[in-house]
Amino acid sequence: MNIKSLLLGSAAALIAVSGARAADAVTVAEPEPAEYVKICDVYGAGYFYIPGTETCLRIGGYVRYDIAGGDIGSFDGAKNVDHQDGSIQDTWKKNARFSLRTWTGQETELGTLKTYTETRFNFGNRNATASVVRGVVTDNPAVNKGVTLNFAWIQLGGLRVGKDESAFDTFIGYAGNVINDTLVPYGDFDTNVVQYYFDAGNGFSAVASLEEGSGTVGTIDSYVPHVVGGVKYT
Repeated sequence: MNIKSLLLGSAAALIAVSGARAADAVTVAEPEPAEYVKICDVYGAGYFYIPGTETCLRIGGYVRYDIAGGDIGSFDGAKNVDHQDGSIQDTWKKNARFSLRTWTGQETELGTLKTYTETRFNFGNRNATASVVRGVVTDNPAVNKGVTLNFAWIQLGGLRVGKDESAFDTFIGYAGNVINDTLVPYGDFDTNVVQYYFDAGNGFSAVASLEEGSGTVGTIDSYVPHVVGGVKYT
């Protein structure tokens, strides 16, 4: 073997080693495409599919600010105790509200399954009368009034169960088109329901509702529910 043959053999060995390393190179997998939220237009505007499900979700709400004075609600208006001399005097009734709402919809073998919730957060004073009795002051401060669950129902077809407002109010359209529907109380609202609503599609509709009621007086005290029924043609 001469020097020339040795050099050629070394060059061939280097090429072979380089080729082997190239063959062993790691191939990086391409990332999977991101799954973006898909729009759902089956139940109206604003819905989107919850990723990984066939359920459509809509999230909404509102912010409201009320200012009232004079003879409102209870006819004598909001009052408070004067911080200087302790006298009772009229004041503004104010309330700030944030309402969070959710809607869902999904098609099942038994029909359309829907849910609706509304939770309200309120801050302000009350439409109440302050008083001073034997030196004890009952004032009317602006405070966080707590969180209220106004709606939380599940509906399959015409059958609805959960937290709703009484069919005594909802079926007749509440108090109608009036500016202030609190001047004359016309019924309780909050209640759990087991309710069926029928709409013939030609203006005729009917409702049957089994209700729990609310409050000390309104809540049922046995297995017998409040029963509300109605029919109408519009």
